[in-house]
Amino acid sequence: MIVAIDGPAGVGKSSIAKMIAQKMGMHYINSGNLYRGITFQILRKYPNGFSREEEKDLVKIAEECNFELRDDSLFLNNSNIEKELHTDRVDAWVAQVSSLVEIRGIVNTHLRTLAGQMDSVVEGRDITTVVFPDAEVKIFLDASVETRAKRRYHQGTSRLTFHEIADRIRQRDELDRNKVEGRMKIADDAIYLDTSDLTIDQVCEKVINKIQKPVE
Repeated sequence: MIVAIDGPAGVGKSSIAKMIAQKMGMHYINSGNLYRGITFQILRKYPNGFSREEEKDLVKIAEECNFELRDDSLFLNNSNIEKELHTDRVDAWVAQVSSLVEIRGIVNTHLRTLAGQMDSVVEGRDITTVVFPDAEVKIFLDASVETRAKRRYHQGTSRLTFHEIADRIRQRDELDRNKVEGRMKIADDAIYLDTSDLTIDQVCEKVINKIQKPVE
């Protein structure tokens, strides 16, 4: 079984998907972390950033990335990179990396391979529309920009101010809505949940009810 969870940046997909996977005894896969892992690897070669002129080299770097999940930690070429995934540097460049069509194809192949091995809860920006359009359960989580910025700010992983984080989220949303491939949109058969005024436990309860409903 595949549970696909979609939605914009900072909406809480990771925390919610991870909790649901634990409660349901399923495998948790964070698609965004694969893009972040590739971004981290690219920034090792291009520490000052990159442009579209380097696209062929960026794709080559992505092709050389080998991902594994070990105890819900992401390993890139046999190294645990969990602590490198949510830095301000990666945040600043991951949208540009994930907008490249060839890189999206590479990541989607990894995701289908990983999820094909066991029952999985997979979360990401186009999981319900592109990667797993036939998933048994599709959820689209949403929240206001202000709510998402507040959540990210209180995570304590960023040195940016609340307003700077909010601005980045708005910019990220704009990029994600206008990607050539894998743009952010709500699948016709996805269940829409606005989480702005809900706790993580409340969201998880709603999603688990939807997972269990088809088999009742």
